[in-house]
Amino acid sequence: MNTEDASVQARSVPPHLPEAFYRELGPGRFASSPATAGPWSAKFQHGGPPSALLGRAMERHEPREGLRIARVTVELPRPVPVAELRVEVRTVRSGRRAELVEGEISSGGQTVMLARAWRLAASPPDTPSLSPGPKPPPLPDAQPAHTMADAHLDGYIAAMEWRFEPGRGFDTMGPGTVWARQRVPLLAGHEDTPLTRALTLADSNWAVAFELDHRGRFVINTDVTLLLHRDPAGEWLCLRSATEASPDGSGLAQGRLADAVGDCGRVLQTLLVDER
Repeated sequence: MNTEDASVQARSVPPHLPEAFYRELGPGRFASSPATAGPWSAKFQHGGPPSALLGRAMERHEPREGLRIARVTVELPRPVPVAELRVEVRTVRSGRRAELVEGEISSGGQTVMLARAWRLAASPPDTPSLSPGPKPPPLPDAQPAHTMADAHLDGYIAAMEWRFEPGRGFDTMGPGTVWARQRVPLLAGHEDTPLTRALTLADSNWAVAFELDHRGRFVINTDVTLLLHRDPAGEWLCLRSATEASPDGSGLAQGRLADAVGDCGRVLQTLLVDER
């Protein structure tokens, strides 16, 4: 089955899911739905939806014709609660060909997420098309709902459709590959964008490739960086992930992001690894 065929199929949306990850309350204010809840607690969000919410605000902040967001780095200083969020964005530096913007999400008076993004002038038409590495595997057929041991499954995990390589899933140790798409939009009543779709998935990078025992020890990412050499196309995105770690060091999760056309970017995460 190809991605175009799969995209036109009716989605199997669990009846308990809300209509979107967020609902707009007013300028810069958003209500978080239970679909944002991450695998570790129903009270705190997975990093994907709030990253995308902040990315959306960056895209809409003083947009300029001919510039696109090429890189976003998200910092996670504290857990993001499933609660009302406030989003703010400002321009740090603006030039003719490049612009640096930054933003933050706060809740209850505390900053819970920070991000910086580079908006760059789009490459000219005669730029060489360079994309080394193998093409992603074909999109697998529909699969039963995937589980994750000791995880909260009724939030973000259920709000995404996951299709792993045959015989693999979240509880399979080792490098991993998954095709995924959202079952619900980021914001009720609004269309998703290529950037928000990529950011919604990006924080799942190291979970696609659990190579460190996250149940026997404390493992968590402190950040996520998304780099896009072109805008992803379509709803389905493929993430091929692997993890590196060193004694007396830290972990590094690296992912290759692709769509039906081919490679479109990278995902990087720093992992804090410690004893429980």
